[in-house]
Amino acid sequence: MNTKLNKRPLYEEVAERLREQIFAHQMAPGSWVDEQSLALQLGISRTPMREAIKVLAAEGLITMYMNRGAYVTEVDRRDLEQIFTVLSLLEGQAAKETALRATEDQLTELDNLHHRLEKAAADRDLDQFFEINVKFHELIQGIAGNRWMNNTIADLRKVLKLQRRDSLNRTGRMQNSVIEHRQILEAILKRDPIAAEAAMRKHLAHGLEAAK
Repeated sequence: MNTKLNKRPLYEEVAERLREQIFAHQMAPGSWVDEQSLALQLGISRTPMREAIKVLAAEGLITMYMNRGAYVTEVDRRDLEQIFTVLSLLEGQAAKETALRATEDQLTELDNLHHRLEKAAADRDLDQFFEINVKFHELIQGIAGNRWMNNTIADLRKVLKLQRRDSLNRTGRMQNSVIEHRQILEAILKRDPIAAEAAMRKHLAHGLEAAK
């Protein structure tokens, strides 16, 4: 039996490159995705470029329009409301499950992450805060252990990354976010699933308000 692993498909590498450019706003929301020009820049044919665009369209980062082509997705207020509604349900359930099933080691890891989050907020280190915030939520989802739910959350949060970080710059939002994370953590540490779910949903409701 041949156990040699195949190399990563070219279109996946292209998709990752485009994804990075979108998150860095090098490809701005609403901008046209010039398939031919991008293929030339990367020195590839248009076939892997088309496949990469399909991947990003499935993730919601690119929107396809009939007879108009592909555009970087623009997230408007209605989109935000709909995305946060779904995230509230899913991440609330994840927090609930985590409160019920987390091991002591996992609780310690979650507690340590929150301490790092507080330090990043105290240092006004937005990049570090954003990174740890993502890890905090991902750990809760990982403990909950529902891969179908987690895949949906991951795709929705990719779309939010088109504008999400900007909301943390608003006056007091970072400090309020720390308080909200502490409430989620405390409920999980007490193994109170109802309070954990409520705290997570409250956190996401405030996140929506800050993102508008």
